[in-house]
Amino acid sequence: MNRQPIASWPVVKFSVDTDGGTRLEYEDAIAAETPFTFRVNGREFATIVCTPADLEEMAYGFLASEGVIRAAADVRRLDIDVDRGFIYAELAGELPESAVADTSKRVIGSCCGKSRQFYLASDRATARTSTSRIRLTPAQCLSLMRQLQERSADFQATGGLHNAALCAPDALLAVRSDIGRHNALDKLLGYSLLGKLNTRDLIVAFSGRLSSEVVLKAAKLGVGVILSKSAPTDLALQLGQDLGITCVGFIRDGSMNVYTHSERIAAQDSGV
Repeated sequence: MNRQPIASWPVVKFSVDTDGGTRLEYEDAIAAETPFTFRVNGREFATIVCTPADLEEMAYGFLASEGVIRAAADVRRLDIDVDRGFIYAELAGELPESAVADTSKRVIGSCCGKSRQFYLASDRATARTSTSRIRLTPAQCLSLMRQLQERSADFQATGGLHNAALCAPDALLAVRSDIGRHNALDKLLGYSLLGKLNTRDLIVAFSGRLSSEVVLKAAKLGVGVILSKSAPTDLALQLGQDLGITCVGFIRDGSMNVYTHSERIAAQDSGV
């Protein structure tokens, strides 16, 4: 059902130094990228571009994110044709009209998804305001980000993949990678649906910047906290504030910035 997330490509590498430089030919590790067209109840729905791994989770997560399904049981049958680039989903019921209205043979790229703030009705229907009561210490946040980096072998090999993890306070539960940051998060959403997980008091650790789209994906996952080693955008923080999500960025070198709902992060000596 899946392909390898890493491909090989011949490269000629030049380096320049005081001795005139060198030329080296070798096979380099490259992130794989594959288009897949969704056909839902026989109807062409959308085409995505993603890393061809964890495709079942990708399919369930994408359909849930788009408001097509709410639970894994809403899909009667799922078939993935990796060679032809098609994902066929037969729903237990009809394709929701709200989802149909949002799509006109959309192509969703690997870079930024649709990058919107409730531009589509599916966002309003699927982004949940967090009621999480989770509490974390700064040390736990730093530890989770360090664990994510330690489990990012494909990124280290290619430099071209985003990594996202669904976490408990002290451990990573699942790590998924993709060329598209939104895809990595959709894979986690599919993982949670297939496992019937209660995500309210879980955490997302993420390798990339906190964009508005990433915060929306976290809201669709239902988590209360999202951690990143990178910077946020102002729209992401506005959404985080409105949706009750704690956004933590610049987790590196023993420090971090908490931008929204800081009540969930307590210093070790606070007794909270």
